[in-house]
Amino acid sequence: MTETGMIGTVMVVAALAGASDIGVGDAQRRVLLDALRPVIERDLGQKVQFVVRTLRRQDRWAFAHVVPQTVAGGAIDFRRTRHAERVEAGILDGPDTYALLEMRDGRWMVRDFVVGPTDVTYAGWPDDYGAPAGLFGLEE
Repeated sequence: MTETGMIGTVMVVAALAGASDIGVGDAQRRVLLDALRPVIERDLGQKVQFVVRTLRRQDRWAFAHVVPQTVAGGAIDFRRTRHAERVEAGILDGPDTYALLEMRDGRWMVRDFVVGPTDVTYAGWPDDYGAPAGLFGLEE
């Protein structure tokens, strides 16, 4: 490995050091997803369940990368949601949904979320909200 590659690897590991993944058996998982669910249900206009790709916490912050599904486990038809125009225009990049949550007054609150972004929208969240870059797997 080159010196530059090693430095980059060390920076990524250091950035992730404070963040911890929340696994299937962790009680925090349900609490975080229950805080996120009503926000996404309002956005999509229907009840949902999540396939969790990433759920990570650092201090008072949490980051979720989820794929919403119908409660029957089927794919969401985004043409029947408020995102229909984005689907038609080809600027909804799939069902992947990213959310930033913050613990406030003992409750998890959704600070921001994005459905089907065409870029790494959450890369700006550390600057916008003061959340640690390591939470998102970004270099600081």
